[in-house]
Amino acid sequence: MVTPSLFSHVIKLYGEANLPDRALKTFYTMIEFGCKPSVKHLNCILEILVCHRIYARPALDLFRNAHHYGVEPNTKSYNVLMRAFCFCGNLSIAYKLFNEMFKRDVYPDVQSYRILMQGFCRQSQVNTAVDLLEDMLNKGYVPDALCYTTLLNSLCRKKKLREAYKLLCRMKVKGCNPDIVHYNTVILGFCREGRAMDACKILEDMASNGCLPNLVSYRTLVNGLCDAGMFDEAKKYMEEMTTKGFSPHFSVIHALVKGYCNVGRAEEACGVLGEVLKHGEAPHVDTWMTIIPRICETERMEKVLEEIMRIEITRHTRIVEVGVSLEDYLIKKIQVDPRKP
Repeated sequence: MVTPSLFSHVIKLYGEANLPDRALKTFYTMIEFGCKPSVKHLNCILEILVCHRIYARPALDLFRNAHHYGVEPNTKSYNVLMRAFCFCGNLSIAYKLFNEMFKRDVYPDVQSYRILMQGFCRQSQVNTAVDLLEDMLNKGYVPDALCYTTLLNSLCRKKKLREAYKLLCRMKVKGCNPDIVHYNTVILGFCREGRAMDACKILEDMASNGCLPNLVSYRTLVNGLCDAGMFDEAKKYMEEMTTKGFSPHFSVIHALVKGYCNVGRAEEACGVLGEVLKHGEAPHVDTWMTIIPRICETERMEKVLEEIMRIEITRHTRIVEVGVSLEDYLIKKIQVDPRKP
């Protein structure tokens, strides 16, 4: 016996086989057999079609004619199509579908708003996306974490850091506690714009809001402080992250060592290196390439090298990778300034 569930099963099979045309044909065959499709059938076929950009229009046509088959689209139907047209960059159709929902007594959900927000943000229309957030709040919706992640990312990319920070502070009041992703997004935004000290304040405020910094938080902040030339402050946060059990990423070690070396503070660079070596970290070969020539220029060269070798010579050492370069450097140094016997 031919039943709607049988057609539903066949449609799903064609979808899994990546045959949208066959799936669509099966949908129309179901109607010819006198089987009334449900909104679940409609949504299933829409999801199959919109996976292929060339079938976005046929999906819209099917959606428009659904009432002829006795099917009334629901919120999910609209969301499927809005997402498809947002990905295609056709925001006008997506926004038109969104507004149409209210006229047809189909109410959008949080996902409906988020889909549009993401679409507008992809097209660098962050102000329109923020307006959608305000519309959500005014209508009594509670935006989810992903809505805020979308907006914070876009605001930071557009260098609207003040707006991003205000939104971060406002989240908790509006029923969504900011999580580590939200904080790290804003910290990165401030660091990219050379405002590492403002990023420090955000990190310090995290604990009072029930969110603790993670490895990414510290790595972003230390790199940002190094980029701003604030090496002592960066060292403080590197020590803090180590105290809290986080192993410094090699990029953090390299940024700090290179920074100190570039401003002629080789002793401090050696101190950083010594600390990370004590914690079992293996600096990248580029870090060794940076610091060893500077060590060779210090008056305490032999003592410093002896201390580093004592800690670093292990099975996993990387210092041997720069051995040839070190030899070449020392030979050139001797040729330029030969020591008298």
